[in-house]
Amino acid sequence: MKHWYVYIMTNKPDRVLYIGVTNHIEERIKEYKLKVYPKSFTAKYNCDMLVYFEEFERGNEAEKRERQFKKWKRAWKVELIEDINPSWSDLSINWNLNYNVLRE
Repeated sequence: MKHWYVYIMTNKPDRVLYIGVTNHIEERIKEYKLKVYPKSFTAKYNCDMLVYFEEFERGNEAEKRERQFKKWKRAWKVELIEDINPSWSDLSINWNLNYNVLRE
């Protein structure tokens, strides 16, 4: 069964927040770290740190949650992140991602 994810990426220095949704989080995080799309928002602002994510069984649930997050005030998003990740650590740091291969 595929799972869906809502996630928040940041660039530690300025704490720019980017919210997204995906059904393949490992591949999506690799794309951000490798800047596969150099003209994207995440590449432009160097958002390559995963600081928060939630898992869902259905895509429509994940998309609904993403829309909720995007309506939230910044302070609420920061509080959400800091509740589970007070040091703003990159949660993908120990995922052993293979950066030589991207999913086709």
